[in-house]
Amino acid sequence: MNEPLVQQPTSPPRQLGFAIALALVVGNMIGSGIFLLPANLAPFGLNAIIGWIFTIGGSICIAAVFAMLARAMPQAAGPYDYVRTALGEPPAFFVMWAYWIAAWVTNAAISIAAVSYLSSLAPAAFAHTGVAALAAIGWVIVFTAVVLSGARTAGSVQVVTSMLKVLPLIAAVVIALVVFGGGGHAAPAAPTPVSFNGISGAAALTLWAMLGFECAAIPAQRVRDPERNIPRATIIGTLLVGVIYFTAFASIYLLLPSDITAKSSAPFADLASRYWGPVAGTLVVVFAAISCLGALNGWVLIAGDVPLALAERGVFPKWFAKLNGRGMPAQGLILSAVLSVVLIASNYTRGLTELYGFIILVATVATLVLYLAAAGAALRLTALGRLPRGFMTVVTVVGTVYALWTLYGAGLEATAWGLVLLATGIPVYLVMRSRAGSSRPAAASPAAPPGSSA
Repeated sequence: MNEPLVQQPTSPPRQLGFAIALALVVGNMIGSGIFLLPANLAPFGLNAIIGWIFTIGGSICIAAVFAMLARAMPQAAGPYDYVRTALGEPPAFFVMWAYWIAAWVTNAAISIAAVSYLSSLAPAAFAHTGVAALAAIGWVIVFTAVVLSGARTAGSVQVVTSMLKVLPLIAAVVIALVVFGGGGHAAPAAPTPVSFNGISGAAALTLWAMLGFECAAIPAQRVRDPERNIPRATIIGTLLVGVIYFTAFASIYLLLPSDITAKSSAPFADLASRYWGPVAGTLVVVFAAISCLGALNGWVLIAGDVPLALAERGVFPKWFAKLNGRGMPAQGLILSAVLSVVLIASNYTRGLTELYGFIILVATVATLVLYLAAAGAALRLTALGRLPRGFMTVVTVVGTVYALWTLYGAGLEATAWGLVLLATGIPVYLVMRSRAGSSRPAAASPAAPPGSSA
């Protein structure tokens, strides 16, 4: 009988059940991206619809990889253990280092997006970029405090906001059903010809909205019955969000002329206003802000749990493995919040739109690195006979090809930022390697290294 691939060190209490794990996936995926994407995708025409199909399909394949790894390694501390077991410690550290940066960078982006939505309700109050930056900083601090109060509290907030945030997306679908059910006709779309580059560009943009399906696996140490709940939450959440996204975007694509959508700062609100009046449009803006804040809650939790897992494995200072009285990694949460605040404050003169675009680029590339590493780990473990061959091998290969293709679609600048993120971890890794024996708990080592007989 094979021994477990990894053994579990001392870790936080397992307080998250299936519902909260599912809410983490859905809530972290549905953030700001989907509400802004229709405007970015309008010039792509039919390429955008095809890009969505590829993105959803590729995301489901990579989500299946995380589900398979979680099922095979239920005692793992999330993706760090998946990658380390298959590819070794250095790749695991640098992948998760980049992902941690992406997490606190994403928190800055989401808080900015929330303020951007709310500012449309009171534009005079947010006319100065400094006011908007202070408001964004305030949201980061508020939700860091929420997560510090315990996983149960953060999980409850996540469940409630996840249910609320799907309402404007469902409303768009309902409007489309009513319009076309009454004999309505589709609005003119951009006459952009379908092309490989067009589909690739659209797929790269849509991936930002799909990021987060790995979020049930990141806090794996907190999830009850991880062998069952993490795979279920990952697959069900990804499928659910994919269906909601595609139908909601198709509704915008069919009902709003592309020239209007391309100039819109809130396409879903404009759609609601067009068919149900200005009050409905205002409500959509409010729910979009709730969507951002719910995602911020979930990503703050992720930003604290990544350094916790690294510290428990001995590749990050032990200080980050300490938990407060509520079982939360206070040091990692506070440091991540400080870094998000510094990023917002140091770039506030850029304006909300420009800063948001810059942050999206950084976060997307760093997450793609994790997706490629997880797929590579699954293929390596399959080759070593540690994972079963068959249909899932095909799914893993498809997911790998998709991730590489999306990286191509993101462009050279995005790839360069990914390399920069990885390189920033070199000094930390070298320092921790120099202290290897003193900070690495024995229980964190894989029970059977790759290639050994179990």
